[in-house]
Amino acid sequence: MMKVRTNINQKKGTGMQLKTILNRVQKFKSFVYGPVRWVEAARDPTIEAVVQPRRGSRPVCSGCCRKRPGYDTLVERRFEFIPMWGIKVFFLYAPRRVNCPTCGVRVERMPWAEGKHRLTEAYAWFLAGWAKRLSWKEVAEAFSTSWDHVFNSVEMAVTWGRAHQDLSGIKAIGIDEIQWQRGHKYLTLVYQIDKNCKRLLWVGNKRKIKTLLGFFHWFGKERTAELNYICSDMWKPYLKVIAKKAGQAIHILDRFHIMTHLSKAIDEVRAGEAKELKEKGYDPVLTKSRWLLLKRPENLTEKQETKLADLMQYNLRSIRSYLLKEEFQLFWAYQSPYWAGEFLDKWCTKTMRSKIEPMKKVARMLRKHRPLLLNWFRAKKQFSSGIVEGFNNKAKLTTRKAYGFKTYHAAEIALYHALGALPVPKTTHEFF
Repeated sequence: MMKVRTNINQKKGTGMQLKTILNRVQKFKSFVYGPVRWVEAARDPTIEAVVQPRRGSRPVCSGCCRKRPGYDTLVERRFEFIPMWGIKVFFLYAPRRVNCPTCGVRVERMPWAEGKHRLTEAYAWFLAGWAKRLSWKEVAEAFSTSWDHVFNSVEMAVTWGRAHQDLSGIKAIGIDEIQWQRGHKYLTLVYQIDKNCKRLLWVGNKRKIKTLLGFFHWFGKERTAELNYICSDMWKPYLKVIAKKAGQAIHILDRFHIMTHLSKAIDEVRAGEAKELKEKGYDPVLTKSRWLLLKRPENLTEKQETKLADLMQYNLRSIRSYLLKEEFQLFWAYQSPYWAGEFLDKWCTKTMRSKIEPMKKVARMLRKHRPLLLNWFRAKKQFSSGIVEGFNNKAKLTTRKAYGFKTYHAAEIALYHALGALPVPKTTHEFF
């Protein structure tokens, strides 16, 4: 049961002050604030502000956005506004219906809320802003609202931002995928990685040919034709679609993924060899050696350096694989595509002669993609894998932060909101 205070001084004093504040932060054309009152509720006290049409104003049709004659008035509705001093604020308004010759009988357009939404647009933008700083669950708890209200606010911000974002002048993109749910559920992510602008451009469900084709359809032929560089891993569907849709661009294979393949090969060799030594009754010299072989020498601790030096005394396949990996690091130091290609050919030949199957598999893969590997040098090393990987780490953090993600749509909205660098209306800055 709610109780409205009737103190005259409060009504005339505090009410007028609140009305002045509202007029400063949120004025609506053709509408004025009526009585503003303090309401004591059983749970939380609130402020209620009555909104009234300005005298002589005509309602605007929500369909065609034209002024139309009034038809009737509906029952009063409550619209939640931005809290003041931690106190909930509500607008009270009885919407009018219009008799529109084009759209028929329609509810008028209200400048503070869209359709049947009970949150004002200002409050929705407020929640969306906080949702960039905190998880959606934390935002809902902080402002005593629901998870759905936060989601709807973020969805509104993303819809508006994507409709108003500038997609001109994009020259370089990076394509990769992340796992967002168990059971091998992936998202395909496309980033702009230009020097002056780095952001998430597009999210696609799964990682198939059809998925990436969806990006190029959305991006359009004209923008695609202007692309100069595309960075991706060696996932076959990516290679196929990029060659078909953006053949004019220099396609750069992602450095990070290449080194990942080498690390996985070494790990496979080490695990197999450790098992073999144990079965034959030899000393377990490879015990706790995994990170010794995967880390760069400059990142090892003093204790790890000592243990690695001891391992080097043994003629193990794991050690030979490690030395091949470290030798391959020299590839990235070249400047000329020609000499980088010469080094690559020699390294692949040497690796094929090593008789270490996991490493030979990597060498065959690198030979297969030789032209794309050398594109990294043709692009003057401008686009490192660190850009894409940095975004992917943020994307994974976003999916972990946003408690309650059960659907692809929710994950998609969260990623655009966090990483899309989407524009916001200028008026929203008044509330931050």
